[in-house]
Amino acid sequence: MQNTVHKLVLEDLTCRFDDLTVCDGINLSVDAGEMICLIGASGSGKSTLLRCINLLEPIDSGHIWLDGEDISIPGLDPKPYRKRIGIVFQSFNLFPHMSVMQNICLAPKRVLGIAASETEAMAIELLAQFGLKDKAREYPDRLSGGQQQRVAIVRALAMQPEIMLLDEITSALDPELVGEVLAVVKALKDQNMTIVLATHEMAFAREVADRVCFLDGGKILETASPEEMFSNPRETRTREFLHRIL
Repeated sequence: MQNTVHKLVLEDLTCRFDDLTVCDGINLSVDAGEMICLIGASGSGKSTLLRCINLLEPIDSGHIWLDGEDISIPGLDPKPYRKRIGIVFQSFNLFPHMSVMQNICLAPKRVLGIAASETEAMAIELLAQFGLKDKAREYPDRLSGGQQQRVAIVRALAMQPEIMLLDEITSALDPELVGEVLAVVKALKDQNMTIVLATHEMAFAREVADRVCFLDGGKILETASPEEMFSNPRETRTREFLHRIL
């Protein structure tokens, strides 16, 4: 590994499902406070890559380094590291029988051992920050899709993660609700949260990302600044993808 300690480093990361190589020798460094956007067609490996970083998917070879520590060693207990790496999926995965407040407070109380009063105060603060304070006692089925996704992000933030992984978090939303969720991501970026975001929202990636990675066939074919990626991509495959999307 390099002498420079980055927040997160993926080194020759490979993940296979039977004979299918989903992530193929991926190398990527992410600094603290940096926002990386992963773009590419469906099936290019973006979601699996995020699941590997969160240790939800075992890797077949390579390394995942967090603050200079190899967290991909076989047999390593993933729980302490998952506390440090939050992940939000396309589907909201909120517990329907629990209120917004209960959804947010469950993991901090049970996993982190934070007192109920402290957890609830933190939840109210986070909900207020993202325009949801008045929804604390509501149940998920009383919320719009955009509100549910914002609650899912708040729930992940309540675990006080150092890195947030966001997996196509607007893909299940109606177009008019996308903006309110992306505004939350922009606010996190402005607070210097380290973020890796898989997205089809090209305009957002261009505006907010520090770097953009184009994935194809399980490989990162190209990494560049948003300006370079969207104005003058090097790879033919990147140009084809962006021409079709844009």
